Amino acid sequence: MNITNSTMLRVMNIVFWIIFIGLCIKTGAYVVSFFVSLFINPEGAKDLYTDLNLYHLFTFSQLHYIQIVSYIIALSGFKAYMAFQVVKLFMDFNLSKPFSGKLIQAFVTISYIAIGTGVLSLIASAHSKWLINRGVEVAYEWGSGEILFFGGVIYILSLIFKKGYELQNENDLTV
Repeated sequence: MNITNSTMLRVMNIVFWIIFIGLCIKTGAYVVSFFVSLFINPEGAKDLYTDLNLYHLFTFSQLHYIQIVSYIIALSGFKAYMAFQVVKLFMDFNLSKPFSGKLIQAFVTISYIAIGTGVLSLIASAHSKWLINRGVEVAYEWGSGEILFFGGVIYILSLIFKKGYELQNENDLTV
């Protein structure tokens, strides 16, 4: 059985829709469980979401708890927004003319979001390390290096697509 490029693109589009919806649900679950732990039941910080236990941080300092959970919510939200941008990229992608202005803009947007998310993740990681040095456990993997690497790769791809777009337009003018 031979899988065509257009079939593969449709399958990838469906997968990214699922990822986008999953990340939106995850972000919403973090927000709801955060507000429950903050205003209704402080014990909720023991199992914030996906077995994330920040109760020790909550008892240490409510301000630091709010900051760390805000980082987590923001990172999850940025990842969901990145997935949404990828879904939009699939909507604008045309195999017959792969280099377009919309596609380049989508790549640049995704790279900026990824780099910004990586920087925010670095800040959150530094804050977590500072708290760990104060004896407060923050058991969360920020993944800042991976996100920054991803952002850099996507930015380089956007530059390549920009050059391809220029060459495609130049070729269209000469024909």
